[in-house]
Amino acid sequence: MKETPLSNCERDFLLKAIEEKKRLDGRQTYDYRKMKITFGTDYGCCFVDLGKTRVMAQVSCELVVPKESRPNEGIMFFNIELSPMASPAFEQGRQSELSVKLNRQLERCLRNSKCIDTESLCVVSGEKVWQIRVDVHMLNHDGNLMDAASIAAITALCHFRRPDVGIQGDEVTVYSPEERDPIPLSIYHMPISVSFSFFQQGTYLLVDPCEREERVMDGLLMIAMNKHREICSIQSSGGIMLLKEQVMRCSKIASVKVSEITELISKALENDKKARKAGERCGFAESMPQERITALKTYETPVEMTDVSDRANDIVQKAEAPPQMVPSPVVPVPGVGQVGQGLQNTWGLEEGDEEEEEENDSSDEDQEEQVTEMKEKQHEKMEIRGGDVVEISDSEEEEVVILHPEIPDKAPITKSSSHQKGAAALKKRQKK
Repeated sequence: MKETPLSNCERDFLLKAIEEKKRLDGRQTYDYRKMKITFGTDYGCCFVDLGKTRVMAQVSCELVVPKESRPNEGIMFFNIELSPMASPAFEQGRQSELSVKLNRQLERCLRNSKCIDTESLCVVSGEKVWQIRVDVHMLNHDGNLMDAASIAAITALCHFRRPDVGIQGDEVTVYSPEERDPIPLSIYHMPISVSFSFFQQGTYLLVDPCEREERVMDGLLMIAMNKHREICSIQSSGGIMLLKEQVMRCSKIASVKVSEITELISKALENDKKARKAGERCGFAESMPQERITALKTYETPVEMTDVSDRANDIVQKAEAPPQMVPSPVVPVPGVGQVGQGLQNTWGLEEGDEEEEEENDSSDEDQEEQVTEMKEKQHEKMEIRGGDVVEISDSEEEEVVILHPEIPDKAPITKSSSHQKGAAALKKRQKK
């Protein structure tokens, strides 16, 4: 399923807002969205919320045969899955161009930067090594997937614990967590990706673009850096030409953002470690006593509800009572009642329109009086003639002519509408 394209009005609105240094969610130009890092019940499971973008990373390991070119090093494998749950534009079971791009960028950011000591993953040289697999699942797509994926992946690797192993001769024993404590990975530094979006050929710059801003941007620059201000990888896409000053400016901004994110990750890991050491529940297990899953709930703004009734009573007492106006019925024709027509209506009208309506109402009343006078005169004429009795009305229904018998003793039996009788009387007068 293709994503819904932006209309020209939305595109122009976004670009105009960026020119005025305004964003849809009220952020400043260099601000990140609100970030939240949580962990699952098992080691190596991490959830990262970057605004409305939500990513889950899961780390697993297994013993495999090493590569022939590097028999003393473990293997790192990364996999990014874009499911239709994150966005309707993603297809199930098919690798899109975006997933390949994100996968390559994540490998450059984490594996090629040598942030993990792969030699410590060797068990038996040339025979057994640990293969670390990082699966990143996109749960919701609202822009800047690369930054959220890199944060989730490195946090999950720092949180992961591999089983301890023992070697006796040619026999390799893998101990369970109950027998021996699991061993954390040896991580040298934490590279984190920071994305910059450019608009109008590099004139305007934004940090952490959302999904709508990514649609209208001209180019994207991703810089992976650690807190020591070492650039691990850099990639530019979109086909725009950037100046040296622009790249240096982005690298300075990225160094500040990376130090803030690294501190947040360290605090989250420390809090989880304290909770597990104290025997407290964490992850999904924290929601089990309430018998509901609230690990992924969104926070709601607290509202004070104590004195709501008192405030409502005060507002009602201070408010002015609405005027009680009852429209009087207008009777244009004897025997007919109309309510609401011919009355003054000031709903959304100006003074000139109200005067015109009053003139129209007065002219309508004059016409109705003339019609009643004509009907009375015609009725008198019919009584003088003493012949046929005809009723006249203004209704526009079917025309039916009523013929009365010439015998005076018998009364007419057929009934008809008033309009039909009026039509018969008019034809008779024309013949006479």
